[in-house]
Amino acid sequence: MQDQTITKRVTFIAKEGSEDKMKELLSAMVKPSKAEDGCLFYEIVQYKENPRKFMAVETWRDEKALDGHKASAHYKVYKSSYEPFCEDKYTDELIVLG
Repeated sequence: MQDQTITKRVTFIAKEGSEDKMKELLSAMVKPSKAEDGCLFYEIVQYKENPRKFMAVETWRDEKALDGHKASAHYKVYKSSYEPFCEDKYTDELIVLG
């Protein structure tokens, strides 16, 4: 197991009626995030049974890579835009086994 990699699961609950806007904002993060230096895994999913619920799972090489992600232009657009459409957001730190 690599100790320094950082894996997170970020869960978003869109406000009623804001599912499409939330999907648009989150979808726009995937391609540029995957292209970043130090991004080992980055996917965002929408729950089929609950379209208001989204989950991002991301793994970064180290803290420096995650900091670079947070400083990126696409992250800033998302960060400044998502709150009006989001009812709840929470993050879990994960340990990857194997």
